[in-house]
Amino acid sequence: MRTALVGLPGTGKTTLFNLLTGADQPTGALSRPEAHVGSADVPDPRLSVLADMYHPRKVTHAKLEFVDIPGVRVGGAAQEARRFLADIREVDALVHVLQGFPGLETPDPVAAADALELELAVADLDVVERRLERIAKEKKRPSPDIEKGALERIAAELGEGRRAGGVALSEEEDQTLRGFTLLTRKPLVLVLNGDESQIPEDAPLHAAALRYAGERGVPLVTMSVQIEREIQELPADEQEAFLGDLGLREPGLSRLSHGVYEGLGRISFLTAGQDEVRAWTVRAGVNARTAAGAIHSDIERGFIRAEVVAYQDLVAAGSMAKAKEAGTLRLEGKDYIVQDGDIINFRFAV
Repeated sequence: MRTALVGLPGTGKTTLFNLLTGADQPTGALSRPEAHVGSADVPDPRLSVLADMYHPRKVTHAKLEFVDIPGVRVGGAAQEARRFLADIREVDALVHVLQGFPGLETPDPVAAADALELELAVADLDVVERRLERIAKEKKRPSPDIEKGALERIAAELGEGRRAGGVALSEEEDQTLRGFTLLTRKPLVLVLNGDESQIPEDAPLHAAALRYAGERGVPLVTMSVQIEREIQELPADEQEAFLGDLGLREPGLSRLSHGVYEGLGRISFLTAGQDEVRAWTVRAGVNARTAAGAIHSDIERGFIRAEVVAYQDLVAAGSMAKAKEAGTLRLEGKDYIVQDGDIINFRFAV
């Protein structure tokens, strides 16, 4: 689950990376050649509630890995563009940081978002068209040709200026095309880094970015990286009041982490005990036996049953014993589809 932070130089991208990961990378370097990697906790207030119930020795959050990609300049050198495209092919999702504060130039987040989308679409269209040309030269192809049909639909979408991610693919088509690592099929989150004046939804830049994101079906997170830095420096009991004054329910860093997590199609199931309270990351839609493998392959192989209670039901009951009395703690088999927030204890034999 590797997510790239991308954007023009001077958008606050590296400062955001530092806040997310606790790194201390220098900012403002326009020609820094290397990418930097760091991990960030996925905020989950449910873990704090469970920790108060179980008093564990440690609490472990789900993790996201972020890559700070060097700022790419519109109209930059071809070598710089090739390196940028190569870097982002290796990640699972993209976060495009847009400037929403005054700088050397008047901020235009929509134009910046469009410029990156065009570059990614051109790169994808080149890959797709070259593959279709090779297919046309092959004498023996299956009928129906699953790969060719999917690529033609994607080429048509890209040719209309839309993301390849908007093309609905069957599971077989998706598997067939996975090796192409099309850039416009990667989950995308737009981040408008504005000053305090751009946080309200009716602020000019926020409204324009929101409209752009809605038209393209991608999420938008609006935040002030400078304010996020100030929030992190406040005592925990003062952070909520600070956010309330801004009309926000949670920090932008939390909203961004949740947006990326959901965009990647991930959910968390939880385990709770005196040793540890922990969030485990799995793909949405996995069954109980597969989820057990996130903890250890032995548990997956020796799976017998899963003891499951929904987070809300456990909190309402007050303890696992009372949840059992209330009938909300239940036994599930290997084909049970795990839900976000399920608290699970796996029974297994090896």
